[in-house]
Amino acid sequence: MATILDGKAHADHMLESVRRGVEVRRTQGLRAPGLAVVLVGDDPASHVYVRNKSAACTRVGITSIEHRLAMDTSQADLEALINQLNADPEVDGILVQLPLPKGLDSKRALHLISPAKDVDGFHPMNQGLLLEGLPGLRPCTPTACMSLLAHHGLELKGLRAVVLGRSEIVGKPMALMLLEQHATVTIAHSRTRDLPAVCREADLLVAAVGRPGLVEGSWIKPGAVVVDVGINRVDDLALGARIFAAEPKKLETLRAKGSVLCGDVRFGEAMQVASAVTPVPGGVGPLTIAGLLANTLLAADSPKG
Repeated sequence: MATILDGKAHADHMLESVRRGVEVRRTQGLRAPGLAVVLVGDDPASHVYVRNKSAACTRVGITSIEHRLAMDTSQADLEALINQLNADPEVDGILVQLPLPKGLDSKRALHLISPAKDVDGFHPMNQGLLLEGLPGLRPCTPTACMSLLAHHGLELKGLRAVVLGRSEIVGKPMALMLLEQHATVTIAHSRTRDLPAVCREADLLVAAVGRPGLVEGSWIKPGAVVVDVGINRVDDLALGARIFAAEPKKLETLRAKGSVLCGDVRFGEAMQVASAVTPVPGGVGPLTIAGLLANTLLAADSPKG
């Protein structure tokens, strides 16, 4: 039976480190770092994420500044707010919560954020620094995943890693960070030929595609480490019966409550094959918020301009 990689416990460790960093700033007579979150519309999941981020800010002493905009906010108004936050000396980090409502250009908005305040690590300048292996604000989720792996003592040098997913948010930066640590990396995706066979080559499998239960136990190399970045809500009982065959409790929850959260990996099956697996929920999710606040502290401590 595999070891469960407890993301929540490691997130607590990361948040405590941020809290101490904020305290150091205070002893030096500096203000607390400021994180501005821009939330447009009424997406329920986004509201939950923003609430969790706000609670985490309070916990570590970071000032949380929320800007809630109406669903019909124009691109011009959104960009005007971003420019205002770019110029605000009390704001060290800016986060535009995704997804944005239809009609708004998220990439254009994200690229407008000052690279020095881009705590999500999505700006092309910060992505370029990552590509060249230089210091900068890096995407939160892959950075936190790397921290988790290091915490558990996984030796990445020479490891065969497969990253399933090619997004700019997780897949591509994750691959670059693994390469930086001398792993041999393959990026796989929906058009990869014989995807199960490619996944079975991995000593480390990172799944980040947003498809519930895509990765079966038979796709996993015995003894591999599995990091499941996906978080999906399943409300289809027929689908649940297929992907939760090795997780009867999760299937019971689905039947009782009508929906349940799961990752891209069939957790119950993975636990029987892998050496270590991140759960969903309680794995990568809490790490992402911890990584965001670590980036906010880094941005506050870095020279601007």
